[in-house]
Amino acid sequence: QVQLVESGGGLVQAGGSLRLSCAASGRTFSSYSMGWFRQALGKEREFVAAISWSGANRAYADSVKGRFTISRDNAKNTVYLQMNSLNPEDTAVYYCAATIGALPVTHRTYEYHYWGQGTQVTVSS
Repeated sequence: QVQLVESGGGLVQAGGSLRLSCAASGRTFSSYSMGWFRQALGKEREFVAAISWSGANRAYADSVKGRFTISRDNAKNTVYLQMNSLNPEDTAVYYCAATIGALPVTHRTYEYHYWGQGTQVTVSS
């Protein structure tokens, strides 16, 4: 079992940057593919980015491609989401999630087995 704790959220002005972290418990972290999702008020949870267990494969939603970067440090049991050029549409609660599946990366919410509690990101205009 994996427990996930996100941090790094906050209030930032449009055009600014934030780096989210997701710390995982358990010795098998390096076996899991990891993903970041977000949920804005009144909207469904949506895929943001994913990274394979080794870091060799990454995937991004079109809305964040070129602005966000997902990375991981298996020695620290941590996955990161570097967010640059933030805009008000990026305002949401951001969740990290873990999965062991057939594919290196997946954008499908239902394929993730473990979820963190979320961290709020608010971008002011």
